[in-house]
Amino acid sequence: MRLETAPYQLTRIFHRADVAITEVRSERPDYNLSGSFAKEDAYLVALQVVEYADQHYWENDRKTPVQTLRAGETCLYDLKRDPRFLIDKPFHSLHFYIPRRALDAIAEEAHAPKVDELSYTPGGGVDDGVVRNLGMSMLSAFSCPAQVNKLFLDHVTLALTAHVAQTYGGLRRVSAHKKGGLAAWQEKRAQEMLAANLNGGVSLDEVARQCGLSPGHFGRAFRKSTGLAPHQWLLHRRIQVSKMLMEDRRLTLTEIALSSGFADQSHFTRVFTKTVGVTPGAWRRSCGVEAGS
Repeated sequence: MRLETAPYQLTRIFHRADVAITEVRSERPDYNLSGSFAKEDAYLVALQVVEYADQHYWENDRKTPVQTLRAGETCLYDLKRDPRFLIDKPFHSLHFYIPRRALDAIAEEAHAPKVDELSYTPGGGVDDGVVRNLGMSMLSAFSCPAQVNKLFLDHVTLALTAHVAQTYGGLRRVSAHKKGGLAAWQEKRAQEMLAANLNGGVSLDEVARQCGLSPGHFGRAFRKSTGLAPHQWLLHRRIQVSKMLMEDRRLTLTEIALSSGFADQSHFTRVFTKTVGVTPGAWRRSCGVEAGS
């Protein structure tokens, strides 16, 4: 993309398969062809954050019809086919890097045949609401990377990879997966691990392995048992802990924020206000607790 730097988030939700999300943007195009990607058995799933009009695109040195990519549309790129395009206007998109091993892991968990090739129109965009919603939820991860926890990143990665395998790879389950919740011991163990890592430092894969499950099966079973996805449960637990800590008037909101797993006081205030409906300070005053800010 001819960028000096590009922020990214990396996760290994699948064994031996790194999946990355990269934000690529530039307001000063250099009016040249993009560089070649290293050829490998992997795909880029790109979400257009802004419109890219009249894209000139090539695969394996073969030019495709000129098309306009609308904001919110999704494009797929096969890294085996040397995708390249003319950089002649400002661009902004999110790229989900999905290697073959990640697609194989999704198929294995679904007890389904492996995905062959993903189906897409070279250079064309499609209106994919799932990719759009998952991608837009990740934008804050690049504006405030310290506030992102592994559970949320793993959740987005797992959901997007499964969606891509099913929608563009034709993945179909050949046997129904277990639809029940966690066993009592599994739920207890999972909640203990999450509560002990309020800062989100534990990954979905780590918790799932402790319960003897795959990440995908664990995520579904955890939601079935608790009514919440793991990253949502962690968020609610942070709020509960912060409320208990605010009863101690000696503690400032900054100290409470850090002790509850938030990145800083502003992160704490934003999440608490969105979840509870009032700021931490207002909630504290309503409980008759006076303290510093």
